[in-house]
Amino acid sequence: MIRVLLADDETMIRAGVRAILTTDPGIEVVAEAGDGHEAVELARLHRPDVALLDIRMPRLDGLGAAAELRGTVPDTAAVMLTTFSEDAYIARALALGVSGFLLKSGDPRELIAGVRAVATGGAALSPAVARRVIDTLGGERLGRAAEARARLEPLTGREREVVGLLGAGLSNQEIADRMYVVEGTVKAHVSAVLARLGLRNRVQLAVLAYEAGMVPGDPLGDPDA
Repeated sequence: MIRVLLADDETMIRAGVRAILTTDPGIEVVAEAGDGHEAVELARLHRPDVALLDIRMPRLDGLGAAAELRGTVPDTAAVMLTTFSEDAYIARALALGVSGFLLKSGDPRELIAGVRAVATGGAALSPAVARRVIDTLGGERLGRAAEARARLEPLTGREREVVGLLGAGLSNQEIADRMYVVEGTVKAHVSAVLARLGLRNRVQLAVLAYEAGMVPGDPLGDPDA
């Protein structure tokens, strides 16, 4: 059972997200919070696997809550619930090492898949959010793509395959099933790649995979996607 903490200052948003998550019998919402301070306290009490945090909340925003969780409840993965009007927060969230970004208005299936991926060591980065993340980072897209490909060039073929599947939002176990290996092998590949590239976490690696064009079916090449 994946234990989830949900934090958003809008009651209706929390109700909607809870309703979506509880359609999956393997996910349990163990606590709800209306602001960042409450989210941190409840996380300390319930020790959830995943904390879904609205970026803008009173008293302490989602970014502040994510920072506190990293220091006090490190086994709880922080995922930011965002809208398209909150791009200015993306770079700060990446620097904090959050485990993902999910759109409040996104496909319910992406929300469930994202929670499942993060709970099993993956990254939650829907294609629409990935594009906004990369646009927010600035710079010319073709130049960034070339730079990203150059950074990934030293990786082995198996490592590159893992990176592409991780960028597509697959969990460790799903990647292992695709590659016909055990989950521990996938974890070892990811850890080695993160260390070699000097990246903080899997979200940053997923962004790099998108920039390099390694994610099947990603929308970044189509400016109207």
